[in-house]
Amino acid sequence: MALLEFYGEECPHCRKMESLVERLEEEEDVEFERFEVWHDEENAQKLRELDQDRCGGVPFFYNKETEEFICGETSYEDLKKWAGVA
Repeated sequence: MALLEFYGEECPHCRKMESLVERLEEEEDVEFERFEVWHDEENAQKLRELDQDRCGGVPFFYNKETEEFICGETSYEDLKKWAGVA
């Protein structure tokens, strides 16, 4: 999978993005690979490796095909563009 989402279970910003991610998956037939990082050290390490101190938190979205990333909350339209379906 090319689209990665890193989130924290109790993160309010991540919760806001959850509905946009689900909508994008349903409307555009894309799939995200999700990694919870606040309670899983292995996932947190993956986040640190990809983030490289660019964002420093969650939500963090990474597109493996384009190597583009999104830090924090964003709009549905920007999420679609980042995912390459806009």
